[in-house]
Amino acid sequence: MAELVDVVVIGAGAAGMMCAAAAGQRGRQVVLVDHAGKLAEKIRISGGGRCNFTNVNTTPANFLSENPHFARSALSRYTAQDFVALVKKYRIAHHEKHKGQLFCDDSAEQIIAMLKAECDAGQVQWHMPVKVEEVTQEADHFIVHTSTGPIPTQAVVIATGGLSIPKIGATDFGYRIARQFGLAIVEPRPALVPLTFDEAQWQPFVPLAGISLEVDVETGSLKGKKPTGARFREDLLFTHRGLSGPAILQISSFWQPGTPITINLLPEMDVAATLIEGKGTIKKQLDNVLSQWLPSRLVDGLLGAHGFQPDARLADMPDAQLRRLGQAINAWTVTPNGSEGYRKAEVTRGGVDTKELSQQTMMANKVPGLYFIGESVDVTGWLGGYNFQWAWSSGMAAGLAI
Repeated sequence: MAELVDVVVIGAGAAGMMCAAAAGQRGRQVVLVDHAGKLAEKIRISGGGRCNFTNVNTTPANFLSENPHFARSALSRYTAQDFVALVKKYRIAHHEKHKGQLFCDDSAEQIIAMLKAECDAGQVQWHMPVKVEEVTQEADHFIVHTSTGPIPTQAVVIATGGLSIPKIGATDFGYRIARQFGLAIVEPRPALVPLTFDEAQWQPFVPLAGISLEVDVETGSLKGKKPTGARFREDLLFTHRGLSGPAILQISSFWQPGTPITINLLPEMDVAATLIEGKGTIKKQLDNVLSQWLPSRLVDGLLGAHGFQPDARLADMPDAQLRRLGQAINAWTVTPNGSEGYRKAEVTRGGVDTKELSQQTMMANKVPGLYFIGESVDVTGWLGGYNFQWAWSSGMAAGLAI
């Protein structure tokens, strides 16, 4: 049997490398295991290859969880500013793109190289590509059984992520280990994902594919002490199968199957009031009036889908019809039939129930020495660098506790 090590971290992604580096630099003997041949593929492809590595505006309010307070401890002890300081230490040029989102000027490879250097500074042992076959528990330690032999260890950290983007190696390994040790799972589902519609229902909008515009989008209830929904102002993108773009990715994490989403295509304007007011002075056709504010292809599609004649003169239209048109633009309500699934999802919502874990250390309360971090946990960030910040913060919390 191999020598007993202090900790085996399974998963060499964002959270796993952060945890391994933190533990290694504290003098722990760390083995980092991953089944992939290429290091941190999810970091590599993120942000169009430039890695949206954090968001300077990160707060616990930017995360979804059955327990919205769980993330508070880790996020407060290792902040976005702490990670930015690390990026600056490695002289990685970066910029703020939109709403606090930070990207590398050059390449996501720089973040991967930085994390690898941090692991090397902690003398982390790399075992990859190596498959983990099972994890067993002895009286006073664990054994991580791998394709290259067993590794006895005092502690195991599961940093294997969720189910999103299976083509780069996502699996349900973390959930299987959690269930094996009797931990509850919040049902996983795709998040930050494009939404799809019934083919017949979507037919009038297929020609609009490629159109993008800034909208308000909302779903669920925004009222009460515990609102179930959300509202975002972001860009919307029409696709052949439905809707995408940052607005839809954001709302998809809150959307519940079978419920509608409401989209305001002109959030700065009360369309009905403007059209009714303009009836006496505007002599143009309806499509020409609306094309002042919306892409003409979108105008044609919306008018057709809602039964309006594009060549109708604004002056001839009854107020009731203009109110109905205003509703169709300011509160266009549609019900998706699903999403593009894990194939296109940026993250997985759900995961190991936070009730099972210590928010200070990320250790399983009833299995001392077993930790879960990053996307494997039921903590899901908004679009815009928040999920990477959770990876850094949760990874650091475990790395400093082991």
